[in-house]
Amino acid sequence: MKTLVHWYFKALEAVMVLCLAAMCVMVFGNVVLRHVFDSGINTSEELSRFLFIWLTFLGAIVAMREGGHLGMDMVVRRLTGRTRRAALLLAQLLVLACCGVLLWGLILQHDINVANIGLVTGISLAIVYSVAWVCAVSIALLVLVNIAQLLRGRDLADPRLSDSV
Repeated sequence: MKTLVHWYFKALEAVMVLCLAAMCVMVFGNVVLRHVFDSGINTSEELSRFLFIWLTFLGAIVAMREGGHLGMDMVVRRLTGRTRRAALLLAQLLVLACCGVLLWGLILQHDINVANIGLVTGISLAIVYSVAWVCAVSIALLVLVNIAQLLRGRDLADPRLSDSV
């Protein structure tokens, strides 16, 4: 199971690299075309924006696993024992609630996104924002693993528990 999770995150990182590389090529190419040849590629602007959306959501998943999100842990570091675990559990439950809110919003927006398309590319916005589903579910699964570890009594020196996944 750990190797499957490992390869999942390696695949996410690879897609992020591809998104960033494609964005750089398209934006740089468009800048050169506009300044040198007084023309440009219309689709590159919209595709770059769509890739940036994907890069942001996939980056959020990877940052969650690596404990890279901003956090206020001054109080939690000073706590010990059960109070520390309770504070960490509360934090994980709040993140899980945020994932639930994101999923609920995605359900409400689904019909709107299916009906809308990119003006230049014609790509359905349901495809563009499908990465948000992946993000919400992935982060929720990471949080559930963290909650299970906390309930088993595991407490790490670092409040970020996702490194073990």
